[in-house]
Amino acid sequence: MSGGETSTGVLSTYVHRVAFFDTDAMGIVHHANYIRFFELARIVWLDEHDRPYREYVAEDRHFATTEVEVHYARSASFDDVLEVDCWLEWVRGASLRMEYAIRRGDESLVTGATEHAMVDGTGRPTRIPKTQRSSMQRLARRTSARAD
Repeated sequence: MSGGETSTGVLSTYVHRVAFFDTDAMGIVHHANYIRFFELARIVWLDEHDRPYREYVAEDRHFATTEVEVHYARSASFDDVLEVDCWLEWVRGASLRMEYAIRRGDESLVTGATEHAMVDGTGRPTRIPKTQRSSMQRLARRTSARAD
């Protein structure tokens, strides 16, 4: 795991060695597992650049996933070492978008994005606390969800 800054914004990288249980009957990583890899990278990003997700949970706040995009270019197999880059694309009052790029060495395998709405413990939408939202906005690649 490492943090950095690129043209995509403030970046974190989660390194994942593909376990046998990550693969399907064809011996390749099952397509649904890439979404798990996204989530693991997102938690690393929060730990490195915002605050540990467990602190949000302790305050009865959660980032509920509202949208997932996955674009598959190549497959990964058992024992491959994958690097999952993650960055914050944008943040609004109660929502944010994270983007991802998964690679094996220099080879691009998967790209994608997830969108999340902050909710309380009952599932009701709530605003991201202003302190965290302001901090995140400085780290986002775009300053507004409606940019570009």
